[in-house]
Amino acid sequence: MYSLFARLVALVGHVIVFIRHQNDRISGQALGNTPSIPTAKPQGIPTLKMPTARGWDEGQTPMAASGLAVNAFASGLKHPRWIQVMPNGDVLVAEALSVSGPPKSIFDFAMISTMKRAAALGVSPNRITLLRDSDGDGRAETRTLFMEGLNQPFGMALLKDQFYVGNTDGLFVFPYTTDTVRIEGSGRKLAEFKPGGHWTRSLLPSVDGQKIYIGVGSLSNIGEHGMAAEEGRAAIYEFDVNTERNRIYASGLRNAVGLAWEPYTGDLWTVVNERDGLGDETPPDYLTSVRDGGFYGWPYCYWGQTVDDRVPQDAKMVASALQPDYALGGHTASLGLCWMPEGTLPGFPDGMVIGQHGSWNRSKLSGYRVVFIPFEKGKPCGPPRDILSGFLAPDERVSYGRPVGVSIGHDRKSLLVADDVGDVIWRVTGAR
Repeated sequence: MYSLFARLVALVGHVIVFIRHQNDRISGQALGNTPSIPTAKPQGIPTLKMPTARGWDEGQTPMAASGLAVNAFASGLKHPRWIQVMPNGDVLVAEALSVSGPPKSIFDFAMISTMKRAAALGVSPNRITLLRDSDGDGRAETRTLFMEGLNQPFGMALLKDQFYVGNTDGLFVFPYTTDTVRIEGSGRKLAEFKPGGHWTRSLLPSVDGQKIYIGVGSLSNIGEHGMAAEEGRAAIYEFDVNTERNRIYASGLRNAVGLAWEPYTGDLWTVVNERDGLGDETPPDYLTSVRDGGFYGWPYCYWGQTVDDRVPQDAKMVASALQPDYALGGHTASLGLCWMPEGTLPGFPDGMVIGQHGSWNRSKLSGYRVVFIPFEKGKPCGPPRDILSGFLAPDERVSYGRPVGVSIGHDRKSLLVADDVGDVIWRVTGAR
């Protein structure tokens, strides 16, 4: 039933997209420190466009930028989302999937049908897999089950003899010893989060190992279920490892996923997925530094203090909203984030790497690539550069893959990328 309805939704979506192409001039992406953001055009029927998940043919890979090469570090996984590189070189991969409740409206049904067709919804594996490249050839020879029975695991962190997991419903900790290859048991719950909606819980330890920062997304698009349902969400938390106190560090971040440290200033940075239903480029997703106590606008406003008229307003909150640092274009679904030092990949200076999962809600698809943003003096300083592309067919009908988590390899000369449609971990290096 969902499959048949998904085809009908796709047909209706193509008609709506065609009409919007006739009425609107397709503009470039809203990018950079001072983006050109089109005036909002609230959509009575939201754009719903997503490619069918196809996966990769034998021997097919994404397209690496000039001077780079890519190979499959591991394949045959089940919806790999996030990566943790361990001190001994083992690579842990969180395998999890969005799950849906019963649809409450025809649009919910349309959304669920579309997400299923795109392999973005289903039965979650709820596990973490350990990959090991024993001979150093850039391909994992062994694969073992590291943890199972989790609840949509995503972020991971190792601090001394403690292994932390960000399940959708909370932060959990497990005992760990050097070179552990399997963790069993339910662990201990340190902090509780509301599940559902934007379900990922990314983790980033502080440099001194005393704090863990946690990304917790909103339940909804613009608080349409009421702000009581959003209490404690759309925020980045700071968890104190010693006192086990958990507090909101920054708020008004609709869905802050990837977290990374900029090493020269010591600032925390994140990538945020913005709201839907206002147009292809309105508002843009963004990369921003995160201020302790800062409020970034959601749901009342976006890109600083641009009011969203669909939302009951709070003038005081709007007046306090901070403007993000760098626009990434509308609906790119920028999820993965890591700092990449100069020298990691040839031809790339210091900067941030971003895994752009790709849009589902704009007339011209965006994202579906891994990009690099150069930094100087602690700030973004130039346009995005592709590292990997080719995840999306030229006609936009199918996706071979969709990048999510990104991490620097143990050798410090490679980049690992989780692809949750291709079910692959890709490894990017300099071309030889």
